[in-house]
Amino acid sequence: MNDTPAPAVIEAWASLVRTEKALVDKVEERLKREGFPPLDWYHVLYEVDRSPHGMLKQSGVQDRTQLAQYNVCRLVDRLEREGLVERRQCTQDGRSNVLVITAKGRELRRSMWPVYAAAIDEHFGARLTPEEAQQLAGLLAKLVAT
Repeated sequence: MNDTPAPAVIEAWASLVRTEKALVDKVEERLKREGFPPLDWYHVLYEVDRSPHGMLKQSGVQDRTQLAQYNVCRLVDRLEREGLVERRQCTQDGRSNVLVITAKGRELRRSMWPVYAAAIDEHFGARLTPEEAQQLAGLLAKLVAT
């Protein structure tokens, strides 16, 4: 059995990795230019904010953002120091932490969104037709389907 991917698959993979990095870098630059923190801050705040009662287990943040555990721990420490989230002990599992978004965290996330949305539109949405965006979303969904 040949375990080597086809050249087209290798090229598609490399292109996907390069594209993701380039687009995230452009969004990060836009946020930085507007005086906002890194994109990962937004994603963590978003995931906690959209959870019931603005609360989410720290492990849930890791699952939803796909950030490495050590990155989530350090990031949550920063968010907590900035007063954007509170870390509480989980009542169902005393070994876990629950993150609760604060009013300050909710406001930061809301103020970041217009800048983030504009960067998405400029560097991604404006370059694809709605049909292409739908097709791309379908293709990407196939890659993460389990």
